[in-house]
Amino acid sequence: MSIRSEEVVGETTRIAVAPPIQVGGSLFTPEQLAKIGHVAGTGVKIEMTPFRQLYLEVPLEQREVIKEELERSGLEVYPAGFVTKSLIACNFCKGAKEAGLETAQKLNQSIAGIETPMPLKVGFAGCALGTSEPLLKDISVVKMRNNYEVFVGGEPKGLKTSIAQSLVSGLTEDQIVPVVITLINFYKTHAKGKEKFRRFIDRVTLEQLQHIVS
Repeated sequence: MSIRSEEVVGETTRIAVAPPIQVGGSLFTPEQLAKIGHVAGTGVKIEMTPFRQLYLEVPLEQREVIKEELERSGLEVYPAGFVTKSLIACNFCKGAKEAGLETAQKLNQSIAGIETPMPLKVGFAGCALGTSEPLLKDISVVKMRNNYEVFVGGEPKGLKTSIAQSLVSGLTEDQIVPVVITLINFYKTHAKGKEKFRRFIDRVTLEQLQHIVS
């Protein structure tokens, strides 16, 4: 894994810690929070990010040991920085099967930590209520009863916010990961410098992206 993706600062490196994708949302147990505090040590500040991740700065030489210790407690550890963030999912209030929990978990395992020109947020909603605000994410997947729809181009920041547009609908569960991976790879290959995903879409056009994933 590259130094850039880990945001190395001197002799420390920043890691992102998150609970697993699960029914109920982003839930930590008291034991997990205690473990995070233990590995972070005293006098260290832990940052809560908009990505539903906690950022910790840890000694570079201890990164893998700390990662394994956190993972043994049921947590997930990812690189920080210019990467695809772990999936920002809903609470699966309709239940694991109906809301597509397994699909969301597979998607998260496939995309989280991929290096990108700018940090990339991917959302998932298990129904059209969209409680995870999928239309404000760079890429989002929404379960529509028996199939899925992918949206692109959400941007919540600044005075000119953007609502994501529908890219493709009627997808099966097996099509979700390939479509999202195709979008991420196309962005990595064709973005200009540190071009945000929303601006990238404006430049290459929604129609070209639809052709790429068709």
